[in-house]
This record gives sequence, C-alpha cells and structure tokens, in this order.
Amino acid sequence: MAAALAAAATPMATAAPGATYYLDCQSGNDTASGTSPATPWRTLAQASAHTYAPGERLLLKRGTECKGVLAPKGKGADGAPVQIDAYGSKSESKPHIEGGGTRAALLLVNTEQWEIRNLDLSNTGPKTKTDRRAGLYAELTDYGIARHFVVEGIDVHDVLGADFKDPDPSGGILFTVKGTKTPTRFDDLRVSRSTVRHVDRTGIATSSTWERGDETGLVQSTGVVFTHNKVYDVGGDGIVVQKSRGALVERNYVDGFNRRSDGYNAGVWAWDSDDVLYQYNEVTGGHGTRDSMAYDIDGGNNRNVYRYNYSHDNEGGFLLVCNAAGRVSDGNRVHDNISINDRNTASPYGVISVVCGASTDTRVYRNTVVTNRSDTALVSNRDNLTGVTFQDNVFVGAAGQDSPIHDTVSAYHNNLYWRTAQPRDTAGLRTDPLLRSAEPGVPDDVRLRAGSPARGAGSVKEGGKDGTAYDYFGNPILEPPNIGADQSK
Repeated sequence: MAAALAAAATPMATAAPGATYYLDCQSGNDTASGTSPATPWRTLAQASAHTYAPGERLLLKRGTECKGVLAPKGKGADGAPVQIDAYGSKSESKPHIEGGGTRAALLLVNTEQWEIRNLDLSNTGPKTKTDRRAGLYAELTDYGIARHFVVEGIDVHDVLGADFKDPDPSGGILFTVKGTKTPTRFDDLRVSRSTVRHVDRTGIATSSTWERGDETGLVQSTGVVFTHNKVYDVGGDGIVVQKSRGALVERNYVDGFNRRSDGYNAGVWAWDSDDVLYQYNEVTGGHGTRDSMAYDIDGGNNRNVYRYNYSHDNEGGFLLVCNAAGRVSDGNRVHDNISINDRNTASPYGVISVVCGASTDTRVYRNTVVTNRSDTALVSNRDNLTGVTFQDNVFVGAAGQDSPIHDTVSAYHNNLYWRTAQPRDTAGLRTDPLLRSAEPGVPDDVRLRAGSPARGAGSVKEGGKDGTAYDYFGNPILEPPNIGADQSK
C-alpha cells in the first residue's frame, strides 16, 4: 500500500525543450514543415512517419477529425518525454481520431516516455467477432522495462472490437505486454481524468502474457495509477490491473459493465497482482449473473486492499473472492466499504461470493452490506471454501422476507445481522442497526442513528496496523470501533 501511495504522489515529468509539430487533418499539408500552426501536416500517416526525439511534441488541432491510425515512432527520455496534445481554441472540441476498424486509433509499440493528453478517440468499423480493436493501445513485446506513460484527459468512445479478453483485449485504454524471451513490464504508468464510453470489451486495463515465477519482480508492472477516470457502458470489464505490484486505483467511476460479453467480468479488479490499493471508487450497473460484481479478488492476488469503495445496484453483487487453481491468494483485506442493493440470484453467487479455490487470510471487516432483494444471498460459499473471515460487518437483508447467508465454513465474528441469518457467530448481534433509512439508496442512508447497537460494539483493532485512520465518510476510526462502515460518534 505504501508503494501505491508513493506512486500517486510522483510528479509528472517536465518535457525538455524540443521541436513541436502540428497536425491539422482539415487544412494542413503534408509537404509543409509541420513546425508551426501556420504550416501543419495534414494526415496521420505523415505524423506517424516522423521519429520523435526526447522532448518533442505533436499537437493536433482542436475541432478537427482525423481518420486512420496515429502510430508515432521514437521515444522520450527521463525528464524529456514525447508529448501528444491539442492546440487551438479551448472552446473547440478535442481533436478526434476515428480508427475505422484498425487495431487502435492511437498505437504505441515497443516504446516509452510518452505523455498523451486531450484527445478524442473512437474505433468503429464493421461489427466483428475476430478483430481486436482499441482506442489507445500500447504494446510491448520482449522489450524489458518501459518507463513513464501518462494518459490524461483522453475521451475514448464507440470502440467496436471483438470479445477478446486477456492477454490481448479489445477496449478503450489498454497497456499490453507480450513475448516469451525478455521479461517485460511497464513502470510509472498513469491514466487519469479520462473517459471511456461504449466500448467492447474492456474499459481501462493492463495485461500480460508473462506468468509468475522466478521473474515475478521483472514481469509485474510497477507505478501503475488509475485515478479519477469514468467508464460507461463497456461490453466486459471496467478497470483491470493485471500482473502489477503496488498499483493504486482510486476515485474512479464505473457505470455499466459486462453489457455484451460472453466472458466473466467485473467492475474494478486485479489478476495476479500484489499490494494493490483500491479506494474511493464507485461501481454500479453490472449486468448479468455470471460474475459482473463490482469488486473482485481473483487469480492469485496478495495483500490487495479494498477500502472506502461504494457499490450499488449491480446484478452480479458487491464482491467476489476467487482464488484460481494452482495460485496463492493471501493476505487480502476488504474493509470500510458500502454495498447498497447489489444482488446475484444465480448459484453459487450472492452479494458476496466465495468461489473458485480456497484463499489464505482474506479478511472482510467493517463494511456495511444492504440489499433490498430476498432472492439473493448476502454471502454465498456453496463450495465450502476456507480462508475468509467476516468480522464487524453490518449485514441487512430485504424487508418482509429475509435474505439468506449460504456459508457454513467461513469464520464469522462480531457482525450485526438484520433481516438475515446469523451463521455460527456467537459474538454477533441480531438486531436492527438503526440506519438513517430503513431502505437505503445512497451512502448517507447507512449512517448510524443515535442509539444504534452497532456503536462502540466493534472488535477489529486493525485501524493502526492496516494504515486506515478514517472511515468512508472521513470520520476517525473509533476505539473501540463501531460495527460497519460508519464510524461517527
């Protein structure tokens, strides 16, 4: 977690002086020098033919559209990245690149030290079941370490790619590692304040063909930060961190995922990654009941932390705990989160689902989980998998007809249960938590009223140990804490 917070504080590089090139796909001329707004290039092909040196810039004119692929050559250097940005009046729209069914509207291959801002990307073309397509796609093959990528203020929309998942997906903003000869990874990768809308299949992601082994430290990307992004209406996954270490995923909003995919998908999650911190994210609109939950501990993740996140109205539920066969999933924590009206009615799932294989020391504590559906389990562990402890959570089922808990093997300690079962929790409370609203619809509704039996009744003393000093609402963690996500006095 410390590594993720350090990555978040890393300042963006300042470009050293270099030549600036201009592209105007409406009024430019490829025989011009391209070195001033009065003499811009006209085509993506001309802009792609140039080999960019450290500190150089390529600026696209606002209010124009280019068709095809921008695939620039060259790379930057420490303190002198190559920059792609917009020029012209800010009252005009961002420059638009329409890929037209190509691999990507903006394509970077075996390069590093790039900063990309203020572009509008799409990639339509005929409907396809065979072609991988993306908005922005950066690919490394047997490259080694590729350092420093900044993507900021990019809008990606209408990417009509085939339903290919990892390790080489279709989607919006994608960073992919391939190869078998040289261990390869990204270092210092930031995607921020960007929007992805109506893409197939993945919104924002890293992926890799490399497997863990003796090269773990060489193939897990580092310095990955996904922050303040918005993802809407994606065919598959929302935001995915794969093969990374110390990543930070915070203050993102995902609304509408798993809309058109035949695969397993989640809103915000990681695969085979260590020490990832997810905080202040909001996920809603998960479609379907085969996965499609908001958050997911999946495929050999270790010491990942979900805290201060909000999940609501997802058809696939709030949380999946799924350790893949042959992998180790250890030391993960899910605490101080809020889930409202999530559901999953398909066996073996629930609002919280423990499936796949057993994990080690997974702790789910101080969360508030409320559903308005009696036909969904608040917790489902139909395969009797061990390794999960639920402690100091508030579980509230549907009014009128209780929502069940299907779990006979996980450890339960000191939770509060209302309108649901109390599974082997001798220290638990079975009583009304006195939430602000009997039928919550927003986070403020799950705050505790005066006199709530959850106040001061918590047992988890990890506030200092896990680095968490505050709750979802910004209140200091009490000593003793309250049960659930609200720690107000």
